[in-house]
Amino acid sequence: MNKLLMLVGLVVLIALAPLSALAQTQSEEKILVGRVQSVDESGTELTLADGTKLLTPPGAKLNPGALEEGMTIVVMYQEQDDGRKVLTRISRRQGEPVPEAPRRSK
Repeated sequence: MNKLLMLVGLVVLIALAPLSALAQTQSEEKILVGRVQSVDESGTELTLADGTKLLTPPGAKLNPGALEEGMTIVVMYQEQDDGRKVLTRISRRQGEPVPEAPRRSK
């Protein structure tokens, strides 16, 4: 009976170990409200008026014209071990006007 109990305990411990490691590697998501200062040409880095730099996740880009200088936005991000702030969500602050889409010439 004791051997069976130890075996069940060991199986449970092994099953939960990956979850513990995953929880330790997940950084806490933070929220920030700020004004857009600039978006770099590659569309992968956003700078706020207070100097905060936020990066898009690998392989993602901000749509050209989606954010304009001076626009107030709400962002959620995760701070990486090296200090980089990686965007997880971004939205215009409620009441902020939507920029006009660039017109295509025919």
